[in-house]
Amino acid sequence: MARNRKECVIIVDDLTRPTKAFQVIPAILDEVRNSGIEDEHIRFVMAVGAHDFMRLDDMVKKLGEDIPDRFCVYNHNVYENNVFLGKTSLGTPVSINREVMHCDLKIAVGCIVPHMSAGWGGGAKIILPAVSSIDTIAHNHGSLRIGTGEGRIEGNMMRSDAEEAARMTGLDFIVNIILNSNRDCCELACGDVVQAQREGVRIARKHYVTHIEPSVDVAVVNGYPMESEAYKALTMAAESVRQGGDVVILLYAPNGARGHYYNGRFGTDYGGRGWSPDVYWRKDWRMKRVVAVSPHQSKADEAYYGKGSVWVKSWQDALEELEPAHTGNKVRVAIYPCAPIQISENNAALP
Repeated sequence: MARNRKECVIIVDDLTRPTKAFQVIPAILDEVRNSGIEDEHIRFVMAVGAHDFMRLDDMVKKLGEDIPDRFCVYNHNVYENNVFLGKTSLGTPVSINREVMHCDLKIAVGCIVPHMSAGWGGGAKIILPAVSSIDTIAHNHGSLRIGTGEGRIEGNMMRSDAEEAARMTGLDFIVNIILNSNRDCCELACGDVVQAQREGVRIARKHYVTHIEPSVDVAVVNGYPMESEAYKALTMAAESVRQGGDVVILLYAPNGARGHYYNGRFGTDYGGRGWSPDVYWRKDWRMKRVVAVSPHQSKADEAYYGKGSVWVKSWQDALEELEPAHTGNKVRVAIYPCAPIQISENNAALP
C-alpha cells in the first residue's frame, strides 16, 4: 500500500483516550520505511478534535519519548487550516486537517472502547471529529443524533456520517487497539477504516462486557482509565443503582476535565456550540446524588456530573456523606473498577 507514496501522515488519538500508541508505532514506522518513505517525509498529527491542544509532555506520553524528537508532530486546529472536501449524503460539510490532506499515505492509530453516542470508538472517529473542522463536528454531533447510544452501530447516523467522511478523506489504513485494564494493547483490528472497526467491535463486545448488579443502594465507579472524561463512567452507575440510590465516582485527575471547544462550558450559563447544562447528565437517570471523590477539585467541572453533585476530597469524606442515608447490614454496593470502558450486557448486545 505504501509503495510509490511520497508523503505519510500518522494520525494518533489524544490523551482523552487511554491508548498507548507507542506500543504499535515502531511496527508502523518499520512498514513505512520498508516501502521507501524516508523519515523526513513522515509526520504525526494529534487528532484532538475539538479538545484542547497537546503539549510536548502530552505527546511523549502518547507517542514515546523519541517520536517528537525525530519527527514533526502537529496538533489539529479545529478552527484553522482545514480543507473542504464536499458534503456527506447527510449534509455534513466535510473540512479536514490540511496536513492530513497533503499526504498521499494516511495511517491512523486509535482504540475501540464503548462510546456514549457513536456506539463504539475507533474507526472513522479518528477522522470525524478528530481531524475535522468545528463546522463539520457541529453538524455531525448536533444534527445527527438518530440511532445514537452506547453499543449501537446499526442505524447510528453519527457513526455512518463519520464513515462517509473518512472515505472522502482517503484514509488508507487504521490500527484499532483493544485495551486491558492496564491500558495495554491486548488485541488489534487493523485495515480498512470500516471493516477493521467492525471486527474490533466484535471483539470488544465480548472483551469489555460486564455483568450489571441491579438495584444496588450505592454504585461506585472508578473514572480510570479515562479520568479527563470520567463522566462516561456514569452510564454503568445509572444502570446499576436503584431509584433514589447514590453514585460515587472516583476522579483522580490532577488536570481536571478535558477542554472541549464544541460542548465545553466557558461561563456561568454558556459554552461551545453544543453546550447545554445537562449535556452529559441525563434527567432520566435514577440516582439521587453523585458523590465525586477528587483530591484535585474544580468547581466548574460540576457541570459534567450534575447540578448539586457533592464533591469531597477523600474516600473517608465520601463515607461520611453516605452513611446517614444508608444504614443497617443490608446495604448493597456494586463497584466497577474501569467503568468508562466497561459496558453492560444489554448495551454490548445492541446491533
